[in-house]
Amino acid sequence: MNLFVRVDTRRRSRLCWATLVVVIACVACFVALALSPPDQRLSVMRNWGAVPANIFSAGTPLLQQLSDPALLRLVTALFIHGGWLHLVSNLLFLVIFSLPAERRLGSPRFLFLFLLGGVVANLIGAISLTGAPVVIIGCSGAVSAVVGAYVALFPRERLGLVVPLGLYLEFVRVPAFLLIGIWALVQLLFSYAGPRYGAVVWWTHIGGFVFGVVFAFFSRGAIVRRLRG
Repeated sequence: MNLFVRVDTRRRSRLCWATLVVVIACVACFVALALSPPDQRLSVMRNWGAVPANIFSAGTPLLQQLSDPALLRLVTALFIHGGWLHLVSNLLFLVIFSLPAERRLGSPRFLFLFLLGGVVANLIGAISLTGAPVVIIGCSGAVSAVVGAYVALFPRERLGLVVPLGLYLEFVRVPAFLLIGIWALVQLLFSYAGPRYGAVVWWTHIGGFVFGVVFAFFSRGAIVRRLRG
């Protein structure tokens, strides 16, 4: 069965409130942390970020650990970013893919994809680094889920971008696959940027991307009905 979704070129304008809520939450958390003393900032990251050493313990059954309330950190970690470059890069690709994805999926389904995809991505990253004292933060795993779902559902789509050309801004349409290639390159660069990113990036991003593709497969029927309704 074909996974791709064909959409009517006559698109109704919809308010993308879910993307707006996510962006505001990420920016608000970043500003609050930036205005905090360094010790307090590090404490918040350790307490509310996903630290594999605090979530999973070697030798303890995984199912038992999955009932630990500390797993809430897999959600809160999505809205914490370590620096402005980390924040801007995530929000840039979030807006590029989330706005068209939310229009097609609908705000509730999109928000569900973002949150659950981010949790699954962070969970995979935490499991892959069981016992490690590193902190997994940022919404890159959730963005990966959105990218995976979007490319699975709309592989031939062209996304609109505003590109600065000298003193002018030009609106262009770029193939989704080209933007995904740029997104993958950015993640590759971050993976070699130092211990702040390192091995965490790849497993969370791969996990999020695969989750997004699976989500698209199971949601295709509902999405088609919504677009034709």
